[in-house]
Amino acid sequence: MPTTGLPYGTVPRLERPGPLRDRVYGALLELITTRALQPGQHLVESELAGHLGVSRQPVREALQRLNTEGWVDLRPAQGAFVHEPTDEEADQLLTVRTLLEAEAARLAAANAGSAGIAVLEELCAQGESAVAADDVDAAVALNARLHATIMELAGNAVLAELAGQVDRRVRWYYTPIARRRGRQSWIEHRELIAAIADRDEQRATAVMRQHTEQTRKMYHDREK
Repeated sequence: MPTTGLPYGTVPRLERPGPLRDRVYGALLELITTRALQPGQHLVESELAGHLGVSRQPVREALQRLNTEGWVDLRPAQGAFVHEPTDEEADQLLTVRTLLEAEAARLAAANAGSAGIAVLEELCAQGESAVAADDVDAAVALNARLHATIMELAGNAVLAELAGQVDRRVRWYYTPIARRRGRQSWIEHRELIAAIADRDEQRATAVMRQHTEQTRKMYHDREK
């Protein structure tokens, strides 16, 4: 298995003083969800501590928390490894995502005003530019922001809280297929925004469901 393998300078060192546990956890989670640390990758405490500019203790604590949450596997006598998601795990999460996002699209169509629509259109334009520039990281981040904005426009705090719980994992699964989804994903976003702007709840629901199901299908087909 490869070890951490992150070039020095690519990971910002965490500022002292103060408790570092949460900040180390957040930094490692970001590296995992963006796949800077790949599934199956060996996580060496001393190397991670060196990259982050901290001692090994907060790294050890962060890895234990990440293990509890399913992001990291702690193997006896071997150490810590980034979790490798199974197809079943991905399917279950992306199915739940479809349900949440479809309802959010319906509510956004019912509630969104012109200012909210303008934000969606600007994010979509930025996403299209990122795809044209083959900037996968930016496209992934903008995709997440657009979907989060639709969730905000839905105006349902409970729905938003549930969506927030799956957001990072959705990003984790989406990153490997972002380039393949490419321009088509943003064409679908344009259709979705149009449905929301027209206050067509039924069409917004259908477009979002089709959009998220296409992502789920492509994830399962990613190695074919």
